Amino acid sequence: MNQADRDQSDSSTVIIDTGCANLSSVRYAFERICSDVLVSDDHTVIKAATRVVLPGVGTAGAAMASLKDKRLVELIQGLTQPVLGVCLGMQMMTQVSKEHGGREVDCECLGLIPTDVEELDSQGQPLPHMGWNQITPTTHPLFVGIPAGSYLYFVHSFRVPLSEYTIASCEYGETFSAAIAKDNFMGVQFHPEKSAAIGSKILSNFLALDQTKLDAATQEAKL
Repeated sequence: MNQADRDQSDSSTVIIDTGCANLSSVRYAFERICSDVLVSDDHTVIKAATRVVLPGVGTAGAAMASLKDKRLVELIQGLTQPVLGVCLGMQMMTQVSKEHGGREVDCECLGLIPTDVEELDSQGQPLPHMGWNQITPTTHPLFVGIPAGSYLYFVHSFRVPLSEYTIASCEYGETFSAAIAKDNFMGVQFHPEKSAAIGSKILSNFLALDQTKLDAATQEAKL
């Protein structure tokens, strides 16, 4: 059965069609480990999904404009199932981004996780931060079986700072959030779809998440 033949309403993993992302590599990465994956911007399909992925490339300004055009902002803000933001998708989960695409004002984001996005202080190293780098994960269920020092693939010039919402960190000039989470919303700055076996394991962990695991992670973060 090909993608077009699947019953959209029964798809348990929906990748949001943001209109400005390279969706194919993310979709293929999920299809290697599960069969029920769909790319869609249909509100009914997204709401019915067991889990949702928010990808993104480019600038926060352009990506948020696309979400607004598709009337997806309030829909995403109201989701209660596990949601994973990838790269720019993670940054869009924050409150404000300095990566506004040449505009004079900062970009208002989805406001799902109370932190902001600013330019990465690379301490003179080349930007963007591009290539393989090591992470230090916490015990969040997204990183079950992922040891400290694991290498993942990054491409970015802006970053989310360390905070109580950091669930993995990385260093490139400064130490920044490689992943953040609050309640059912999680984001990773790296590209799991380009990160070989470790990236695939993180995606598998996301597919295995349920409300019990998320509640436990939230409670642990409060301790």
